[in-house]
Amino acid sequence: MMKTILHKADTRGHANHGWLNSYHSFSFAGYYNAERHNFGALRVLNDDTVAAGMGFGKHPHDNMEIVSIPLSGDLHHKDSTGRDEIIRQNDVQIMSAGSGIAHSETNANRDREVKFLQVWVYPKEKNIEPRYEQKNFAPENRQDKIVTVVAPDDANAVWINQDAWFSLGKLSEGLAANYQLHKEGNGVYVFVLNGTVTVNGQVLEARDGFGISETGSISITATTAADILLIEVPMQTQGE
Repeated sequence: MMKTILHKADTRGHANHGWLNSYHSFSFAGYYNAERHNFGALRVLNDDTVAAGMGFGKHPHDNMEIVSIPLSGDLHHKDSTGRDEIIRQNDVQIMSAGSGIAHSETNANRDREVKFLQVWVYPKEKNIEPRYEQKNFAPENRQDKIVTVVAPDDANAVWINQDAWFSLGKLSEGLAANYQLHKEGNGVYVFVLNGTVTVNGQVLEARDGFGISETGSISITATTAADILLIEVPMQTQGE
């Protein structure tokens, strides 16, 4: 029997620190909701806006797969391996924190804010060597398609240390699409970046989240032109 959980945009946790305006789909920092700790292996989905020239100072992570997706503007990433990169709109970056890494993420622009999603997924294997990868996914290549951008088994995507697949879709009004889950026991969390879509009969608007499990496929119809992110993860996880 298919299971679903709906997280409307206005029910998310919210913290505005001035330089950082952040919405949390799951418990994070000062926001705690016992019923919204995770969706399977998906632990964090933060929708962040960072003021010009500001950002997160150097801080450590371990044993977490951390995906950053800039929605507008540019992010400056530096980490303890010596890596120094700019992550731009339409890039997808992943950092496998593994046995331990420290990084900073700041707004690379001094004249405008940067908006990005940060997503944390519990890893499949613990204490791997820390790893970093980023790739660009041009919007024209995902027009009216659902394109895999994070995967454990796809050379065109960035690699993740988990049986998890992230996909982005840019859908025209009226377009209908089916998404087949990659692995039995996985669920998929649909996050609407903009526009309105109907997923398995549920109407979703911008920044709504909808988790679906115990099914092999989902049906998506764009009620308006829409951009969506699909995060497919194992529902059984070792967790913390």
